Amino acid sequence: METILIIEDDAKLASLLSTYLSKYEFRTVIVEDFNRVLEIFNDTHPDLVLLDVNLPKYDGFYWCRQIRTTSLCPILFISARDSGMDQVMALENGGDDYITKPFHYEVVLAKIRSHLRRAYGSYSQIQEERTLQAGELILYPERFVIQYGGQSSELTQKEAVLLEALLLKEGRVVNRERLLDLMWKDQHFIDDNTLNVYITRVRKKLKDLGLGDIVETVRGAGYRLNVTKDML
Repeated sequence: METILIIEDDAKLASLLSTYLSKYEFRTVIVEDFNRVLEIFNDTHPDLVLLDVNLPKYDGFYWCRQIRTTSLCPILFISARDSGMDQVMALENGGDDYITKPFHYEVVLAKIRSHLRRAYGSYSQIQEERTLQAGELILYPERFVIQYGGQSSELTQKEAVLLEALLLKEGRVVNRERLLDLMWKDQHFIDDNTLNVYITRVRKKLKDLGLGDIVETVRGAGYRLNVTKDML
């Protein structure tokens, strides 16, 4: 029996979701203390999470990032906020899907079953978690986490894509066009300066971990990650 963790501050909706899913032999756990979301997640070990965006104190994006530091389980956002930016934020912070309220319970059930199949069932690929490493710098691309010197830092989805591309060619130049294509596929309207913003963010997170300026700008070409530079 799969376990679904429901993180929803509308108690009535949470109860209705729980009752509906229980009919289909899912075990459900409803979070009631929104200061202990990660603790409850770790105690419950759910197979899938239904996560609202608007929550007391910290929003769903925050809790999604926290969960992603320890788990790759499917996270489905449920929210009355229907803007495209909210959906982008959900995916960039580690979510797998976004369901807009009001919704049909049959749609929620179908999405849950689909993500469970992909994660654990007939569509899943049983394999160890993928990591990329250069020196002591380790990237967990599916969890959007970097680790160095016993410390870790969370990334957004696009920051993880950017750092993965640089790590794969560590010591060599990755041109700007390649990075833009990886981060914004088929979105030709992206301002070229947007890439500079993400480079700056990644540099800061690396610096906060104790690394120097290891993302080098190669004028007229692109960027190069030189981890060994900081170890000399």
